[in-house]
Amino acid sequence: MSAAPKTPDDDDAFEALLDYLKRSRGFDFTGYKQSSLRRRLTRRMQLQQIDSYDDYVDYLEVHPEEFALLFNTILINVTAFFRDAPAWAFLASEIIPHLISGKSPGAPIRVWSAGCASGEETYTIAIMLAEALGWDEFRHRVKIYATDVDEHALAQARQAIYDAKAVKGLSPEWLDKYFERVGPQYVFRSDLRRTMIFGRHDLIQDPPMPHLDLVVCRNTLMYFNAEVQARILARFHFALNDQGFLFLGQAEMLLTHTNLLTPTNLNHRVFTKVSNPQLRERLLIMAQAGNPEANNHVMRHVRLRDMAFDVAEVAQIVIDLDGNVVLVNEPARVFFGLHRRDLGRSFHDLELSYRPLELRSRIEQACVARRPVRMLNIERTLPNQEAQFFDIAIVPLTDPEANLLGTSINFQDVTRANRLQAELEKSKQELETAYEELQSTNEELETTNEELQSTVEELETTNEELQSTNEELETMNEQLQSSNEEMQAINVEVRRRTNEVHQANAFLGSILSSLHHVAVVLDREFNILMWNERASDLWGLRADEVRGRSILGLDIGLPVEKLRVPVRSVLNGEAAQRQVNLNAMTRRGQSIQCRLTCARLMGPGEGIDGAILLMEEVHESRLQETDNSG
Repeated sequence: MSAAPKTPDDDDAFEALLDYLKRSRGFDFTGYKQSSLRRRLTRRMQLQQIDSYDDYVDYLEVHPEEFALLFNTILINVTAFFRDAPAWAFLASEIIPHLISGKSPGAPIRVWSAGCASGEETYTIAIMLAEALGWDEFRHRVKIYATDVDEHALAQARQAIYDAKAVKGLSPEWLDKYFERVGPQYVFRSDLRRTMIFGRHDLIQDPPMPHLDLVVCRNTLMYFNAEVQARILARFHFALNDQGFLFLGQAEMLLTHTNLLTPTNLNHRVFTKVSNPQLRERLLIMAQAGNPEANNHVMRHVRLRDMAFDVAEVAQIVIDLDGNVVLVNEPARVFFGLHRRDLGRSFHDLELSYRPLELRSRIEQACVARRPVRMLNIERTLPNQEAQFFDIAIVPLTDPEANLLGTSINFQDVTRANRLQAELEKSKQELETAYEELQSTNEELETTNEELQSTVEELETTNEELQSTNEELETMNEQLQSSNEEMQAINVEVRRRTNEVHQANAFLGSILSSLHHVAVVLDREFNILMWNERASDLWGLRADEVRGRSILGLDIGLPVEKLRVPVRSVLNGEAAQRQVNLNAMTRRGQSIQCRLTCARLMGPGEGIDGAILLMEEVHESRLQETDNSG
């Protein structure tokens, strides 16, 4: 028996049936496409020989087993392993390797299989990830959330038991690798199944799973209307990580949602998340996705908009369709003496409605014509008798559907502009007077020009004299060049002698470095001028660390205070050289007998410029021989 033609009464009964299904069983079908939803409901009603939606509600109340049959008819669970094989091949070869390479080693991989039905596509995802990662990594890293609104289908998915017809899309290799044969049926491996969580989830009402790398929702969105599709896609956008992927079915397109998702491969319906939408879009996405913070963000933006309106430079008053004052910003309150308590009053009761200009008729004119009405340079006299000028614009406010909401009256203070205009007129008059004076001055300039011509002739004579002077300067320049050549020759000689000094210094340094003895050169103030490598090796201080310092202030293994007397006697000329034996300790902590010979450092003349200290390590036998010979 065919269903009766749809009438307005049918619409009410149809909505009542959907409301009954939502109240009694928690299924909200209001977001589904009504044409396909009516068609499936009609199919069940025809099978039960029921003609009206009201009668079908009565039938459901009496026969609760009909709910399962109805939901199986509405929630079409059409799925298979590797359905649309080329799309899955693209996912395996391009998307999954990119997804894995973008994660740090050991980082979790989260997948959501939305609208999973009886689980074939969920286990298809598991097989592909296990092939890419290996079983061990798959078990440790992968978490797959599989959801559907159909509890019966979820129960099948949890069991993971399939007959031979269901697994015909799998290769024998994968069938043997991932399934266990139990009689005529096949069961997906239980150790891999522990990575999956199956649960009931309504894409329209329930919040999305967070922090996902891949969302698979194939041929599910096509059952919803455009508004619900936009809401679900916003939730998918919220759920995905940056650079996350959405995998849809062949019957689904996202051409109008490029602000949320952009195609990676349109033929195979693979999309990636647009990670940086504008703030307004981001708030909308968060609100649609069910984020509890979204409304707070929106409210903050509303307050921000109200604050921006209040501090705007242009005085503004907003009136609703009944002529009542709705909004007054701060400049309007300052200019016209209004208060917040004036909100809600009739605009006609305010003095501003007729002074300095009658605005009531012009407001009506703007509302009727649906276009702004402007008045320029409207003068208003202030209590202190000063004049104030406004440009007034009455703008009708409409919504996107062109419905009139109210009127905005804007008062642009142009007093300063008017004053500047008056000053400009005055400046123009002054400019004309100045122009006349300029003409007179121009005549004087012509006379002056003639005088300048005469001066030019005198300057030409002076220029000739300067040329003569320039020739003399050129002669002097030649002489300077000759002197410069002589200076260059002298400079070459200086460089040559400098090189000789450097060579001599290098030669001297080589000699000192080659000495087996410690060699130290002091000035007359006991400051160190030279410290050879043997000294650095023995006492542990580099030459650059001691140069310029007093040897008496060094903290080394040598008792330096005992050097003061022999060195001073040599510097004073009392002896040509002095020799002392000292007990010392090397930088390595080794105790030694050190023989120190101090000799004069003669200057270019006959004076003594410093002292040369030669130190050598001596053994006890040699020291006794030295003492005996001494």
